[in-house]
Amino acid sequence: MRVISGKAKGTKLETLEGDNTRPTLDRVKEALFNILQTRLYDANILDLFAGSGALGIEALSRGARKVTFCDKEIKAIKIIKNNLTKTKFEEKSTVINQDYIKCLNNLKEKFDIIFLDPPYKKGFVKDAVIEIIDKNLLNEEGIIIIETDDENKTLEQLKELDINVYDLRKYGRVKLLFLNRKG
Repeated sequence: MRVISGKAKGTKLETLEGDNTRPTLDRVKEALFNILQTRLYDANILDLFAGSGALGIEALSRGARKVTFCDKEIKAIKIIKNNLTKTKFEEKSTVINQDYIKCLNNLKEKFDIIFLDPPYKKGFVKDAVIEIIDKNLLNEEGIIIIETDDENKTLEQLKELDINVYDLRKYGRVKLLFLNRKG
């Protein structure tokens, strides 16, 4: 896995071994960041379920002001920190080693973009979005991007919430859902 574009273009990133994480494929990441390109400059971003930190690091490479990385796995935290050192983005980053609910409850700032890439089939999306809404963590024009392999189940979970799904992109097995505030 590598940084696709920007200041750290071409930098190889460490990834987690095993079945607990699945890095976002380069082609999906490239498509995602092409969609986001006008939103990234000076953005404050939350990378929840960060894994290796690849999404947040790509955002920093392309001009984001700050990224907060959160993952509960200590191995993931070590890899995120190593990747931030490699890309020289430590000063633009906050790394939190907590469960996603605890992390969301402790955050005090608002975000322009929130990446949600939880383990598939765990049901974390609905609870994470509820916390984000309840804690008012999304800026007025902010967006949430969810990576899933079952958009129907995810859409069903989200339909009762005070959030708008405004776009859905399919890349083989991977689906990206784009959410913003209703109204």
